Amino acid sequence: MKSSFIFFPFDLFGSSGTSAGVTLLADELREILADNRRERLPTRAQCYTDQVRLREFHFDTLAAYADWRRQGRQAVRQVLRQGDFLFWITGNHLGALPVYDELANSGEDTLVVQLDAHLDIHHFRDCTKELSHGNFLLHCEGTLPPLINLGHRDLLLVPDYIGRYYRCTFSAAELAIDPQPALDALRQARRGAQRVFVDVDCDVLDPLCFPAAAQPVPFGLSASLLLRLVDAIWSPNVAGLMLSEFDPSRDRNDQSLAMLVWLLEYLLLRQHEPA
Repeated sequence: MKSSFIFFPFDLFGSSGTSAGVTLLADELREILADNRRERLPTRAQCYTDQVRLREFHFDTLAAYADWRRQGRQAVRQVLRQGDFLFWITGNHLGALPVYDELANSGEDTLVVQLDAHLDIHHFRDCTKELSHGNFLLHCEGTLPPLINLGHRDLLLVPDYIGRYYRCTFSAAELAIDPQPALDALRQARRGAQRVFVDVDCDVLDPLCFPAAAQPVPFGLSASLLLRLVDAIWSPNVAGLMLSEFDPSRDRNDQSLAMLVWLLEYLLLRQHEPA
């Protein structure tokens, strides 16, 4: 199995500036792969360096945005048909919608574990009904796959409404008090799904450790807890990772960039290194 990176710098309808984060991560990955190929001594990176495919979209004009959702779906479909592991790197979280569209109607065979400070089903009076990065799950083309949220800080949505869209949720407050129930639930849920996708919105992290979140929310997850949760999710059934909401203009001494680059390389090693 190869790993296909799709860099999809969509950032309309919220979190403008996150497209620059996609471009920066694409540049960083290319540099890492080039450095790996120049190295003459054995390194662990040899296991994945020649197993990576890259594709980068560009939204430089209004015309380029006209068919963004269909183009995204086609790219996702191609990767999954090839049997590749999907790394979907997008600007704002709305840019993950083509992946959800493609996974819609897959039923219990597919599970999406979402690490996000927001439950993107907002419907309050002062929220737009049109498509935005705060309500994009309501606009999925088809029935959403089962969803688990980790790390949200929503305080107003009522449980009955949340239950229409999420199998279960573990707020950041719950995880801070005791993460063990979430870790146990993740391990059980991954065993019951044929495919698992992980959706990481960078604002799930606390702004103190990740200042480059486009929509920072206090009391977020620590980097070490994020890693524990990812470890509990990870198995051979994991088929893809979505990453969004990295705004490099908010970064501090490339602290957030370094974290994301490390995480991506760590996951490549987990995906390709022999056990």
